[in-house]
Amino acid sequence: KRWSDELPIVPPTRERVAEFLKHTKRAPDETIAILPQANLAATPRNIAVNAVMAGCKPEMMPVLIAAVEAIADNEYNLNNIGSTWGVQPFLLVNGPLAGKLGIEHGAQLVNRGANPALGRALALIIKNIAGYQYGSSYMGTFGYPLNVVLAENEAENPWEPYHVEHGFKREDSTVTACGTVTWGWPPAIYGTPRKSAAQAALQFLALECTKKPCLARLVERGDNGFRNMITLLIAPPVAKALASEGYTKDKIRDYVFEHARVPARELEFLIEYGHSEAFKFPDMVERGLLPKEYLVGPDEMVRVLPKKEVINIVVCGDPDRNRVMVLWGGYISPVTKKVF
Repeated sequence: KRWSDELPIVPPTRERVAEFLKHTKRAPDETIAILPQANLAATPRNIAVNAVMAGCKPEMMPVLIAAVEAIADNEYNLNNIGSTWGVQPFLLVNGPLAGKLGIEHGAQLVNRGANPALGRALALIIKNIAGYQYGSSYMGTFGYPLNVVLAENEAENPWEPYHVEHGFKREDSTVTACGTVTWGWPPAIYGTPRKSAAQAALQFLALECTKKPCLARLVERGDNGFRNMITLLIAPPVAKALASEGYTKDKIRDYVFEHARVPARELEFLIEYGHSEAFKFPDMVERGLLPKEYLVGPDEMVRVLPKKEVINIVVCGDPDRNRVMVLWGGYISPVTKKVF
């Protein structure tokens, strides 16, 4: 019946599902959300069924209900994740509940603790309720890695945690629906007598923002360009080095927005030959997809980010390693929901 991810599952017996339903005050068949593209109702019962199959524990139920609310939000744009790019939803969990549920924020976090089961539950919900079936409506050209779940290391975060930065209280627990098309090499950050570790980190982050995304789409203004999510994963030692030199999250965004640049000829090539429509800069300026600052010579450097607000900063990963990683999610805007 194509209910699984082609790996062994835990059979969702009535008894197991009932244990999950004890962890929510919502009625078993209450509609939590209608999930595109199948437009089926996500209810506590069918959320629990998928969570059981994924190997979750019953107490994870409130996190998954909040996650469903987040991916169902129109701002998130679940309706467009079936792209041949291979858009992969993932979750960021903040607040006290992350620690209570064993959601990891340290070394190898995506592979440890509650994280793998929660990520798998998200994947099965997207498959079985949202209706994204591999090869028919979920069209990643080379397929998809496993869905991941992250928690932020709030204890070693020198700045406000992600959820506090976005208007929640520190004691709130939240789930943020995110997305990425990329996962890869995390550069190590070292300082030298000529350049501090913080300065090197900023340059690496700006450079990675020119390497990971599809620049032909990322650079666009308007609805397409602003539906992008850049996530900077910063290990605690690098975050502390940046903070010690006075860099707030907003100053990091300012730096990366200003310095993530490529030569105009490179960007125009990517747009002309890596885009579904063969545009050149003058065409895009005329259509309102780019501002006039892009009407420059071929060797001049041009920005690749549509606005600094597409940058999201999360402190996590090995607390003893000096690494950063840049993720890019096309078509996606992050949405945060409180866990009740």
